[in-house]
Amino acid sequence: MLDRFGRKINYLRISVTDRCNQRCYYCMPKSGITLIKHEEILSYEEILKITTELVEMGIDKVRLTGGEPLVRRGIVSLVAMLSGIEGIKDLSMTTNGVLLSEYAEDLKKNGIGRINVSLDSINPGTYKKITNTDRLDDVLDGLKTVQKLGFNPIKLNCVIKKSRKEKDAQEVAEFAGENGFEIRFIRMMNIEKGEFWPVEGGNGGNCENCNRLRLTSDGRLFPCLFSDISFSVKELGAKKALRLALNHKPKSGKAANNKFYGLGG
Repeated sequence: MLDRFGRKINYLRISVTDRCNQRCYYCMPKSGITLIKHEEILSYEEILKITTELVEMGIDKVRLTGGEPLVRRGIVSLVAMLSGIEGIKDLSMTTNGVLLSEYAEDLKKNGIGRINVSLDSINPGTYKKITNTDRLDDVLDGLKTVQKLGFNPIKLNCVIKKSRKEKDAQEVAEFAGENGFEIRFIRMMNIEKGEFWPVEGGNGGNCENCNRLRLTSDGRLFPCLFSDISFSVKELGAKKALRLALNHKPKSGKAANNKFYGLGG
């Protein structure tokens, strides 16, 4: 399945909720955000139907994101539903790790193979300043749990201001090396100003080779994170929305006002 620039599109990132149990300063504006009404959020049955149709058209890699996906009630049920779709070769999740130790075993049993955990500092004080929560120990416990359960690979998403040489980034990198985790450095972005950079250690932000689409929790299909173009799956149906997304996926991202304050995992 190719877009108009010949890029193979096979990766769907599903935001299952816009809620989160942390308030990271680079993700949550001081004024807060207007949350999507519960009645507008896609049901699990709707997500299953949409994903099934998109897989029939060529999607074979799916990642669950948020917000924080583990705060959505019954998330393991959705994982089980999606893992049953014939054609998905890779089912993964990005999480802040706060609830990971509680859910890890069920996620593993029901089809999640890979986990990305957001971790910007292993210093308790700094971690609290970044996230506005005191949950670092819970995240570290979660990482130990997924390691014991055999998740592979386990990746750490570390947000940096400008350089991977920053003190906190270096400490997270050292922690990753000691524990056999992979690490990705994600430079702080400003979508409204069109400021973003390729992920170091990953493929995100590399427009030339972008293979992804994003489904929001209220049913909009975005061909690009750094664009305001989207298509309502509820109104158009999954297959028509996908065809339109392929035809309108920009060659590269630009400034946008789509309110994706988070980094998207």
